Amino acid sequence: MSTSRAETADRLRRAREVADELDLDAVVVTPGADLRYLCGYAAHALERLTALVLPRRGEPLLVVPRLEAPVVAASPAGALDLELLAWDETDDPFALVAGELRSRLGAAPTTLAVGARTWAEHALGLQRAVPGARLELATPVVDRLRAVKSPAEVAELALAGAAIDRVHARMAEWLRVGRTEAEVGADIAAAIVAEGHVAVDFTIVGSGPNGASPHHELSDRVVGAGDLVVVDIGGELPSGYRSDCTRTYVVGAPPDQETVDWYAVLQEAQAAACAAVRPGVTAEAVDAAARDVIADAGWGEAFVHRTGHGIGLDTHEAPYIVAGASTVLQPGMAFSVEPGIYLPGRHGARIEDIVVCTEDGARLLNGGPRELVELPG
Repeated sequence: MSTSRAETADRLRRAREVADELDLDAVVVTPGADLRYLCGYAAHALERLTALVLPRRGEPLLVVPRLEAPVVAASPAGALDLELLAWDETDDPFALVAGELRSRLGAAPTTLAVGARTWAEHALGLQRAVPGARLELATPVVDRLRAVKSPAEVAELALAGAAIDRVHARMAEWLRVGRTEAEVGADIAAAIVAEGHVAVDFTIVGSGPNGASPHHELSDRVVGAGDLVVVDIGGELPSGYRSDCTRTYVVGAPPDQETVDWYAVLQEAQAAACAAVRPGVTAEAVDAAARDVIADAGWGEAFVHRTGHGIGLDTHEAPYIVAGASTVLQPGMAFSVEPGIYLPGRHGARIEDIVVCTEDGARLLNGGPRELVELPG
């Protein structure tokens, strides 16, 4: 996806409007998804300061090490009318930023907002350069913009969803009795790239008792006959947008009746949460739709995490679908719906789809079976 110059300029304008509304003198965004979203520059985070500076008054400024100026010029940010401040190795970039802000604002800033994932040395460097200024997070600014996806962003997420669905559809090629989780994970990772991603974000293959750990790391455990296996995988498209989808498999033997029964509860919970998605509903209400089904069936203590998280240029971003989250859903918000049931020492299961809130409900960006998928041994 190539974001148009007009759309990027609109993002910058809206970010400054929100910052002004929140009484922030300036927003300073360093490398990461926020920077890529606001100006199209996918910079690496380094000890040298790279920052987009959005003052309340005056024009935005992109601050970069001089040796990286050609890279900026070749990026989408180079097509914008952004003023570029290229600093030299002997310069103090924080002092340069402070001076530019004083020039634009007519006085030293009193409140600076920095990105939530700004390195501490950069945040502290800015604070030292503007003594007396209050440092806050830029999250209320950037999350408000990034949480609501444009049609082009939704299209990218749909492409990512289709690509990861193709990987799940091939699971029988790799997930077999006698193979280790690590071996299966390596094959999945190669397929994630082969199916259209440029990078693998994660491969979780939790077999048997390891499936009761929601963020299990790949291990040398050998998959056994009758094992439930939780496979949670995701990657990054060339555009930067992400995939994330979980399916649960049983390998080499059918599940017992108890597993069939509680897995049916999980299916009902996931379907109920997806059905609850619509404009005006709160994020916590979607969480409750899934959680109540599981709790009413007696498995409430086995659902140990939130129901979902936003997704876009980051795998985890706003909105978060969890109890206490009062965020009101709007058309264009994209997030996972992924309830799970985890039985320590035995096994676990999770069903995860990416969902987009539409004008009248929800659009699921993942397909494929949501039932417990039986694979031959």
